[in-house]
Amino acid sequence: MTPVSSQSVHVLEVRGDFACFTRPELKVERYSYPLPTPSAARGVFEAIYFKPEFYWQIARIATLKPPSYIALRRNEVKDKASSRAVQEWMSGKSPPEPLWADGDKALLGTDMKGRTQRQTIALRQPHFLLSARIVPRPGKESQQRAYDEQFIRRAKQGKCFHQPALGAREFVAFFRLLDSQDVIPAPAEYTQDLGLMLYDVFDLRKTNVSDAKPYISLFRARVAHGVLDVPEFDSHEVLKPEMMKGD
Repeated sequence: MTPVSSQSVHVLEVRGDFACFTRPELKVERYSYPLPTPSAARGVFEAIYFKPEFYWQIARIATLKPPSYIALRRNEVKDKASSRAVQEWMSGKSPPEPLWADGDKALLGTDMKGRTQRQTIALRQPHFLLSARIVPRPGKESQQRAYDEQFIRRAKQGKCFHQPALGAREFVAFFRLLDSQDVIPAPAEYTQDLGLMLYDVFDLRKTNVSDAKPYISLFRARVAHGVLDVPEFDSHEVLKPEMMKGD
């Protein structure tokens, strides 16, 4: 097994057929950033290994090829099940009710269909290097090495809690863990100032991120020679809601 240190940075080579990391200002007709957002990159690592006792801090995102876009039209379901309804279904308090993607008036009770077709400008054949490290919660620092070793074991064996995705669930991500013995692919010659980019949709300082309320943070993203360096979540470079209350 690859030796790990107290501040190990893990590197994943990630690729897929398509990817869409939607810019929030263009959500209705989805248009992808050229690189994953830190929250999307975090999702790839969490799909492989996650515990509430730590969070993933993304350090660097690199693209191994210049961005290539493709226009797609995708059918999307308009409605979504509420968490309260799902809990009632699971406890048996009420029967499950399907979300209809299509049907006639006799089935839906309305002439409005349950789906909509939207334009998506997605990335074609995306190929990235994602670098991140595990940050233990207060009081769990002594478990750092165990967390790192467990992630390495799982990633080397291709294990994951669920298949990682590249922005949308149908855009499957395939991953490979790189270590010191591997030849690290060179980033693409691609430079661009992306302006304000979504950093994350949760407060990573919260113990249980999955149950936390939405907490939108942003940062100024600059890609230099194919590499996007990601600041620490606690850095002043990451704009958080409390920093913008006075505006």
